[in-house]
Amino acid sequence: MASKKWAAFPHPGKAFDYAGDKLGKAWGQLHAGDQEAYPDSEHVSRLIQANAKLGKASAAETIASQLQDAWRAFHRGDFQAAFEIGDRLGPLGATVAAKAMGIHTTYLVDDNQEKLRRFEAVAARASAAQVLLPKEVNAHYLEAFALGRYSQLISIAKALTQGLAGKVRARLDVVLKLAPKHAEAHTAMALYHAEVVGKVGGLIAGLTYGAKAATAEEHLKTALKLTPESPIAHIEQGNALMLLYGSKREDDAAAAYARAIKLKPRDAMEALDIAYAKAQMQ
Repeated sequence: MASKKWAAFPHPGKAFDYAGDKLGKAWGQLHAGDQEAYPDSEHVSRLIQANAKLGKASAAETIASQLQDAWRAFHRGDFQAAFEIGDRLGPLGATVAAKAMGIHTTYLVDDNQEKLRRFEAVAARASAAQVLLPKEVNAHYLEAFALGRYSQLISIAKALTQGLAGKVRARLDVVLKLAPKHAEAHTAMALYHAEVVGKVGGLIAGLTYGAKAATAEEHLKTALKLTPESPIAHIEQGNALMLLYGSKREDDAAAAYARAIKLKPRDAMEALDIAYAKAQMQ
C-alpha cells in the first residue's frame, strides 16, 4: 500500500526533531489531544501479556524502539515512514500507521477518490486492531476519525443514509468512556452533532439522531479546556460554528481560526492544521 511515494510534508525543518529522549520528554504535550500511551517496553509488554497473539514478550524492547521511531517520523512529517514502520509491526503499530495515513490524506492528498480509498483503509486497520487491542483508545478513535472524514467527502446526507454517522458516534462513545480526557474525541463528537444539525435541522437531528447544537458546544468547550494550545481544537470550533449557525457566527468562527494561527506548532500535524486555518482566512 505504501510503495508509491507519498507527497512530502511541505514545511520541513529541525523544529520537529524528537530524536533520542526528546520524544519522551515532549510526549505529554504532543499527545495531550489523543491520550496515546508512551510506547516504552513496559507498555508494549503489558499489551503482549494481555494477548499473546500480539507477539513474544521477549521482543517488547525491540518493538517499543521501533514504535518510538515511527512516532518520531510522524511528528517530523515523514508520514510515509511512520506508516511503513507501523504497518510492519501489525496491530501494535496500527495506531501510528493509521494516524500517519489519516493526517497525510486529510492535508496532502488532493484526489477525492484516493482520499476515500485511504480513509476506508484507515478505518479498516483501526477496526481490525480493536479485536486484539480492545482497550487501546486510539484504535477506536481512528476508526471514527477516518469514517468521519470519509463521510464529509460523500456528504453528510449519504453518510446518514448509509449509517456511517451512527458508526462514528458509536466509536466516539467508546473512546470517551475509556478516556474521558480525549480532547480529539470531544472535538470529533462536537463535529458529529454540528454536521447532523447543520444538514437536517435541529428538530429532526435531535429526534432522529440525538444530535444537538448545545451538545456540540459542550464538547467544543471541553476540548478547548483540555488542550488550549492545540490548533485543531480552535479550528474545529470555527468549523462547528459555521455548520450550526452559518453567517450569524461568521465573526466568531474567524476569531477561532485566528486563535489557531497564533499558536506555535509542536509537530508536523499541527503545522498542517495551522496552514489549513490560514487558508480559511484568505
